[in-house]
Amino acid sequence: MLQGVDDELGMFSGLVRSIDARDLEAPTRCSGWTVRDVAAHVVGTVVDVTAGRLEGQGTPVVTERQASERRSRGTDELADELDEARPPLTAMLGALPSEMWAGPSLTDPTFTLGFAVEALWYDAYVHGEDLRAAVGLSPARGAGLWCAVNHVAGYLEQRGWQPTTLRLDGLDTVAISGGGTEIVGDPLDFVLAATGRLDPSMIRLDRSINIYTDV
Repeated sequence: MLQGVDDELGMFSGLVRSIDARDLEAPTRCSGWTVRDVAAHVVGTVVDVTAGRLEGQGTPVVTERQASERRSRGTDELADELDEARPPLTAMLGALPSEMWAGPSLTDPTFTLGFAVEALWYDAYVHGEDLRAAVGLSPARGAGLWCAVNHVAGYLEQRGWQPTTLRLDGLDTVAISGGGTEIVGDPLDFVLAATGRLDPSMIRLDRSINIYTDV
């Protein structure tokens, strides 16, 4: 998993560095956020976690701080900051005792530490897709997409979603709550619907699939 996190963050850095400065103020599908804001949030999360600033991660207050602290920065500055934080992050996570991974997360004991670390990978992938969509680039369909599907499945299982089997194109089968009703189709569409970025009715699902909405 640690290699996956670092690889995804490396791809995110390269993506940010490739974006034309004129596109930094382009709107994204994250309501009210520009390309710069989304990039700054991902960079800020990695920097915060590396520095041990864990409280409130993922909340609107913290994500807004991460964005606002970096609103004057260009693409190279954002990418450089991320690249500087990646080695100490990997070293810090790699030094954790193996038994801690199955234990509770330091920020939310509802989830395991392993799930919380996986969230870094998931977040970089999903927000990378937000940037690609905003500037007209094709989606990435690598290990990050696999991670995102599995992470969403973990959220759905934790909230007691209906027993479901995901048989999505090109990916191994994923069982939610022991498996049950099958969902097939494009894995990226599934992730976008599950994160509020695509109308779930477009893939024959309802709003209960949205992991960010209480149903």
